[in-house]
Amino acid sequence: MRTLLPRTSVRLLGGAAALLLAVSACGYGSEGSDSSGSGSGSGSGGSDAASLSTDQVNIGYFANITHATALIGLDDDGAIRQELGGTEINTQVFNAGPSAIEALNAGAVDLTFIGPNPAINGFAQSGGQALRVVAGAASGGASLVVNPDTVDGLDDLAGKSIATPQLGNTQDVALLNYLVGEGFEVDPATGRGDVTVLRIPNAEIPNAYESGAIDGAWVPEPSAANLLTRGAETLLDEGELWEDGRYVVTHLIASQSFLEEHPDVVEAVIRGLVTTTDWINDNPEDAKAEANAALEALNGSPLPQDVLDPAFANVEFLYDPIATSLRDGADHAVAAGLLDETDLTGIYDLTLLNKVLTDAGKPEITEDGGLGVR
Repeated sequence: MRTLLPRTSVRLLGGAAALLLAVSACGYGSEGSDSSGSGSGSGSGGSDAASLSTDQVNIGYFANITHATALIGLDDDGAIRQELGGTEINTQVFNAGPSAIEALNAGAVDLTFIGPNPAINGFAQSGGQALRVVAGAASGGASLVVNPDTVDGLDDLAGKSIATPQLGNTQDVALLNYLVGEGFEVDPATGRGDVTVLRIPNAEIPNAYESGAIDGAWVPEPSAANLLTRGAETLLDEGELWEDGRYVVTHLIASQSFLEEHPDVVEAVIRGLVTTTDWINDNPEDAKAEANAALEALNGSPLPQDVLDPAFANVEFLYDPIATSLRDGADHAVAAGLLDETDLTGIYDLTLLNKVLTDAGKPEITEDGGLGVR
């Protein structure tokens, strides 16, 4: 079992206001968009468009290296697009998870790449009716980076201001969880307390850091690597908080209604995800370049090499959703009395993922943390 090391956890927050924000080349943020990047891995030949049950699908993702599977697979000649054949894909790019959940609930997206905590919240708040996790995408790639001139170490966080991308997003919950586990008192809703937690869009965090408005940030890649080029230092890699260093940072979710009505379309997306994941792992240098080309198409300029290289190296791409890491994080929050008792059974439906893996002669993913559909 993978176990989160901090002693306590904070309430997994939901219902944050949507923050679809302007793409910034210097901040590597994101905004709502109907376009995807350029460059691709190799698909498996594509599905017959006439055989699919809908002619349109709406897919969300973030302009982060932790979402490289989407950046590459949703490109013009990416494997996800190839598998969907002539089915029209409308993409929307989000700053952080709560905004993506709101779009999913509103029917604006059918599937989205997202982190675990917003998925937990979306599932819990809907009474288990809103979504299913259908595949993994990435592990790792999140860090606490700080200004070494104002923060000497982990025991020097009192009185400091630390940013996260959005209220209730995965990094926000991770930071709050860590602070409470270390004995700091922080109001999770306002961010006020022994440490001030400021919710700032990824695109604006670099400027906030350089202006001295924040002392650090708990952020995903490439935002963490971006801050390092501005003089920040890594105070804590989130992987250090997990016994085996592996934890879900990105997975693919589908709305339950879309999954029930169009399983063939979801299967095609998963098939493209698996193909893209294999291609990334087999061709890391090419994949890094393809992801950067996609970010350039979104942001107007590519990541500089001194940001791209460490950011990409800090993420593991895989289709296993690492269900036990989601389960253990939620269990710690419940045990601490900071999350209402919630039955997460059914948050995972790996049926189509395992069908795709079986068809490809790959081992099935059998571990769903006891939270799979029954």
